[in-house]
Amino acid sequence: MTALREDLETTVWIPVCSYSDLLPERGACALVGGRQVALFRAFDGSLFAIGNRDPFSGAHVLSRGIVGTRAGEPVVASPMHKQVFSLATGVCLDDPAVAVPIYPIRVTGGTVEVGSP
Repeated sequence: MTALREDLETTVWIPVCSYSDLLPERGACALVGGRQVALFRAFDGSLFAIGNRDPFSGAHVLSRGIVGTRAGEPVVASPMHKQVFSLATGVCLDDPAVAVPIYPIRVTGGTVEVGSP
């Protein structure tokens, strides 16, 4: 068994909203385990959860960023200074030395759940 699989089996899942509440290509913010988490539903229906704090400005705004793709990778551009972050890895594609946290996310019975940080 891989370490990731073990981590997911021991993850505390926090229900945050209905899947239908998340609009494709739009972000939403939820408080999970005392932290702001930006939730995204991609055009293909897949879900992503990253930290909501823009590390360049310090503002909690990534959930309001522009969602899209870069070279086929799902991304969000910060509304502050337009740095682009991978929704899959959290790494800033404009400055790979910078990243935001990513969180496990799933749908159970129509409810979106995020793994508590």
